[in-house]
Amino acid sequence: MVKINVIFKKLRGKSILILGFGREGRSSLAFIQKYQPHAVVGVADGNALAMNGLNTERIKIYSGENYLDAINDFDIVLKTPGISLKDKDVDLSKITSQTDLFLEEFHDRIIGVTGTKGKSTTSTLIHHLLKESGRDAFLVGNIGVPVFDIIEKLTQNSIIVFELSAHQLQYIHRSPHIGILLNVFEEHLDHFGTFAAYRDAKLNIIKKMGDKDWAVTKEDFSFEFADSLAHTINFEYYNYDIDWDKVALNGEHNRLNINAALCACYAYGIPVDELIPHLYTFEPLEHRQELVGTFGGVTFYNDSISTIPQAAIAALNTIKDVKFLLLGGFDREIDYTPLVEHLKKNPVRHLLFTGNAGKRMFDMLKNVGYQGDMNVFCDLQEAFSIVKNKAEKGDVCLLSPAAASYDQYKNFEERGKMFKELASKF
Repeated sequence: MVKINVIFKKLRGKSILILGFGREGRSSLAFIQKYQPHAVVGVADGNALAMNGLNTERIKIYSGENYLDAINDFDIVLKTPGISLKDKDVDLSKITSQTDLFLEEFHDRIIGVTGTKGKSTTSTLIHHLLKESGRDAFLVGNIGVPVFDIIEKLTQNSIIVFELSAHQLQYIHRSPHIGILLNVFEEHLDHFGTFAAYRDAKLNIIKKMGDKDWAVTKEDFSFEFADSLAHTINFEYYNYDIDWDKVALNGEHNRLNINAALCACYAYGIPVDELIPHLYTFEPLEHRQELVGTFGGVTFYNDSISTIPQAAIAALNTIKDVKFLLLGGFDREIDYTPLVEHLKKNPVRHLLFTGNAGKRMFDMLKNVGYQGDMNVFCDLQEAFSIVKNKAEKGDVCLLSPAAASYDQYKNFEERGKMFKELASKF
């Protein structure tokens, strides 16, 4: 096991509040109880049920609508990504996280990846390339693995591929050694309040770099990092010798993701020619322009990861001859003008809308005189009934909602699984 001096130094002798008690919060508690067993520890979460079973004799519990007030009672706060502090006046010097501490401890061996869209695919691809070429690599972060969970497995040769959300990047004090910034589109306004605040959090993946670090980004962000000490690689301009017919990732957006992945590996000191053969064995992730299959003469694609208009546009540009497009869900008040303009220029025969986001898209398209068939549905079962009544053999049906799923589903994965289940029975 590698040494973890920086993390211990930050936590030693402090009273510690774990803010948010989901998967990462539980990981933090297990870490503290193992390595700082005498620390004064509190756990705060708005959902009291999340803390069922905790030993209240040793751990202070805070829940209910005022649970954030617990911040004032502790020296240091390990905040989990889902907790928003945008409307709370707190001492930010107390705020840290697994991400923040891990970046300070293991900075030199981290390839960090962020972007509104494409970060999971790019992170998973880099991990695949590293593992298949014989490296000791770990995939952690927003992909679902808390970083504290892998510390005991790390060696001096380990390379950590860290998928980073804006939530994780918001309060960090150091950027990764290699940082990929794929794109920034309007999203998560419910958490950050403004697009500017969300964008600033994303930019932290590079803003806190030193002169030995590498920023893998694109022309869009060149002005932002004009004064950065980091070396810069613009992944848009690289043209690697790749047989694209053998690559399972389709679409121009995925070509950029692949370029970014290869550029990051190059910056880390790994020969790209050694990695390219392993591109051809990479399997795309579920719920990302995923071909579900052809059932009842209709071909179904599951792009449930699409939670912004740019993602839906990318899907329509990649998947040809879409006749049914399912849109909408939870409304986070993002701007749907780009999608409306795209659909007006490139009409889809049947549009199906749901939720408050769908209602807003419906109204915007109606206001610009959209001529296609527009339908409203309450749930996916009703959507499939509409498709069944109107579909012809050879049609393509795409779920690419351009909206979050929280009004009906736990997450986009649950929405995608329901779509696939219904498609298989069509």
